[in-house]
Amino acid sequence: MIVVVGAGLAGLQTVVALRAQGYDGALTLLGAEADPPYDRPPLTKALLVGETDDTTLEADSAALDVDLQLGVRVTAVRDHTVATDAGELAFDRCVLATGAQPRRLPGAGTTLRTKADALALRAAMTAGARLVVVGAGWIGAEVATAALARGVHVTVVEGLDRPLAGALPADIGSRTLPWWSGVDLRLGATVEAVQPDAVLLAGGERLSADRVLVAIGARPDVPEGPDLTPAGAAAVDPQLRTSLPDVWAVGDCASWQSARYGTRMLVEHWDAALHGPTVVAANVLGGAEVWDPVPYFWSEQWGRMLQYAGHHPAGDRVVWRDGGDRWAAFWLAGDRLVAALTVDRPRDLVQARKLMQRNATVDADRLADPAVAVKDAVAGFPA
Repeated sequence: MIVVVGAGLAGLQTVVALRAQGYDGALTLLGAEADPPYDRPPLTKALLVGETDDTTLEADSAALDVDLQLGVRVTAVRDHTVATDAGELAFDRCVLATGAQPRRLPGAGTTLRTKADALALRAAMTAGARLVVVGAGWIGAEVATAALARGVHVTVVEGLDRPLAGALPADIGSRTLPWWSGVDLRLGATVEAVQPDAVLLAGGERLSADRVLVAIGARPDVPEGPDLTPAGAAAVDPQLRTSLPDVWAVGDCASWQSARYGTRMLVEHWDAALHGPTVVAANVLGGAEVWDPVPYFWSEQWGRMLQYAGHHPAGDRVVWRDGGDRWAAFWLAGDRLVAALTVDRPRDLVQARKLMQRNATVDADRLADPAVAVKDAVAGFPA
């Protein structure tokens, strides 16, 4: 029997991939939440602004012939056995797709990870309500965007000196500052305490709130058993195998050694949860597929679409493509394109990602020219 632990996108896609690749044996999918598998990105977008109430993923459990067990949390993985809060379950092979959990601060602030979290936050975001968000990263920016659109008074507290500081270099985050008009953005602010109705800052200022949201990142959620990286993720090999026999890991909880970037990677984004299961399923069934993608994610904030691909720490210089409100940054290692961030330039991002997948070298001057298609910035392309 194959047991898949985690009933989010990565877990469900693993089940789908196993069946699509010919596995016809017993299959169990365990989910810690009571809800059937659902999509998480809309929780800070369409669901939070009220465009939808349900992000359940389409799946025919009968056709997949999977034993879906919800409300069951796995606490440990041992020798071909998973320990759960409902007892033990034996397996022949196991895939961990347990995702991540929000980082928290001491005190009473809420976090946003589940559908229930998002619905509760939406209910509190009435016109005139006061929302304090701790963290000006991806989640903080998206929630602030949605809250402002609903007439909420929004204060965002960030310990560093710019938005998106934990994810992107200073010159990127600083360039987004004008987008935050209408929000009381407190940069370089230290939180002393989180209370049910306020955030206390160093120096004594009290920011009153009807709701406090802590959005300071996430940590991998891995049951006891496999070897972990310093970041707390399951350490996997290029085939996504963990240190435990017959146990693999995929998605937000798995950290792999990337030959492409020469470092161990942990990518907690939807694209990895969508595509990683195809590789892990093949390997569970005896294959030797290598997982080493060009990472990708996107964020909708302040009426803009931000898209990112690659791994910018691998670059040694940045090339800007200026186009007014629609701009892009490209990171190069020598002449090789290793990362790209685009703002309302989706075609540029798609083409840049394809160049990265090909390990292509580029002409920096052509890459900087918004009149030149990114695909035509390949070194040696006819002028």
